[in-house]
Amino acid sequence: MRVILTLFLLTIFILSCKNDRSTRTNNDTELTAELEQDKTFSTAEMIANKNGFENWDNISEIQFTFNVDRGVNHSERSWIWKPQTNDVTMMTATDTVNYNRTSMDSITMKSDAAFINDKYWLLAPFNLAWDEGTTFSEKENVVAPISKDTLNQLTVVYGNQGGYTPGDAYDFYFGKDFIIKEWVFRQKNASEPSMITTWEDYETFEGIEIAKMHKDPTGDFKLYFTNIKVK
Repeated sequence: MRVILTLFLLTIFILSCKNDRSTRTNNDTELTAELEQDKTFSTAEMIANKNGFENWDNISEIQFTFNVDRGVNHSERSWIWKPQTNDVTMMTATDTVNYNRTSMDSITMKSDAAFINDKYWLLAPFNLAWDEGTTFSEKENVVAPISKDTLNQLTVVYGNQGGYTPGDAYDFYFGKDFIIKEWVFRQKNASEPSMITTWEDYETFEGIEIAKMHKDPTGDFKLYFTNIKVK
């Protein structure tokens, strides 16, 4: 009887070991596959994806108000953008301009330059994946300029041809979660910063992560978004 019981317990132990080994193997395989999948994306693509880039094709319209506070001075302009048709509406305190980005004249190009600027602030992580003619470089474990936290840095430099501000450079500071915490804008790829701000107050709109607030190191300059609606 003892022999039978011993054999029975031994069989259970062997099966248990096999099942445990199988579970670990499956988990290890899934983890390896996940890591391999991450390797297929560049850092720029990872940042875009972490901000909901895979949901962008489902977006038919986005509305937002672009606000800037410089001390007591306030300025703003509002936008309605239909990315699938490229229809854009700009609304200011004095004017409303409607245009399509596939057909512009000298008047609408001025409005479009403002739109590109405001949209870049809103969706810069996506522009890392969208924009062509760019070069990237990366650094790990660098000191962020405002928080002084140790973060990773992705630098994007735009080509000298095309666009409204060719040759500009941006340094993105992000954590292990690939979410941007701060950035530096360097006009014409100058060595000294032209502007430094935070990226904060993130909120999700239909799967799109948007940083609603940007502040300079003094806190006197604030660039932020209100009235955000995503369809």
